[in-house]
Amino acid sequence: MVVGALLAALPFLVDLGLGRSWVRVLNFTLLYIMLALGLNIVVGYAGLLDLGYVAFYAVGAYCYALLASPHFGLHLPFWVILPIGALVAGLFGVLLGTPTLRLRGDYLAVVTLGFGEIIRIFLNNLNAPINITNGPQGINLIDPFYVGGVSLNQAHTIAGIAIPGSYNIYYLFLLLTLLVIFISMRLQNSRIGRAWVAIREDEVAAEAMGINTRNIKLLAFAIGASFGGVSGGLFAGLQGFVSPESFNLLESIMILCMIVLGGMGHIPGVILGAVLLTVLPEALRYIGDLQRYLFGSVLVDPSDLRMLLFGLALIIMMIFRPAGLWPSRQRSRELSDAK
Repeated sequence: MVVGALLAALPFLVDLGLGRSWVRVLNFTLLYIMLALGLNIVVGYAGLLDLGYVAFYAVGAYCYALLASPHFGLHLPFWVILPIGALVAGLFGVLLGTPTLRLRGDYLAVVTLGFGEIIRIFLNNLNAPINITNGPQGINLIDPFYVGGVSLNQAHTIAGIAIPGSYNIYYLFLLLTLLVIFISMRLQNSRIGRAWVAIREDEVAAEAMGINTRNIKLLAFAIGASFGGVSGGLFAGLQGFVSPESFNLLESIMILCMIVLGGMGHIPGVILGAVLLTVLPEALRYIGDLQRYLFGSVLVDPSDLRMLLFGLALIIMMIFRPAGLWPSRQRSRELSDAK
């Protein structure tokens, strides 16, 4: 009850203490939690290194953009588009997983990286001879989220309390994030989840014990991709605009860092990693103001210094906490035994 009340009051507290812009950061934090939990199924549970996860994010975003914008003249409601985006992204996950079933480690990472870049390049060039994605210009005027004809992007007054649009988006994202967490927990404790862990630990032994490694690995790719598709649709509705530049390799690396930082395969750790790596870079934007206060001028470009400090923090964490900030007990024992 206390946690629920805190989550419900969080946008009000953040707005009061840090400003309205940080409520938007809060929304992106929930978005990245969903993305990280989706990639955690592939990397954390099944042990398949995927560097092209942003491709499924892009597929979901463009599904929403094409079906809820003037580009094709379609304006479907978001609760119809999100399942479609999840299904299409899941099909792309199977498409990626099928030819990579026998690949492991670095080879799998290179192939998935190439897949992510192929999707981005396709989105950038599918504007001729038939304009499907509008090319590098992207798709704008995307419909906001509507519930019963009411736009969630606009402010509303409920019981005399003014609820800004960013708060409405927060509650929608929170609801879907809780649903993704619930599904992840159920998968982790299921027969499928145990099969993923067996494949991660020793694929040959898992196959010898009767596990259909082919289907189980494809299922990991499909479910993880579906989470990415839902997140992409939410991103498109939140931004109102999508372009291929939003889905570059750095996004995949960032999502992977969230999992590694928090603790691979551990849902609370993944959530912690997503929160830290979404909030920390935003907090470091104030470095320029701090330099002006200390030195009277900006000596180092804030964006460069922000990424330098961010990378340094990751290196230090990997040296002293290789299992992540909040690893599972099993992962901690494995690293202790290895030492």
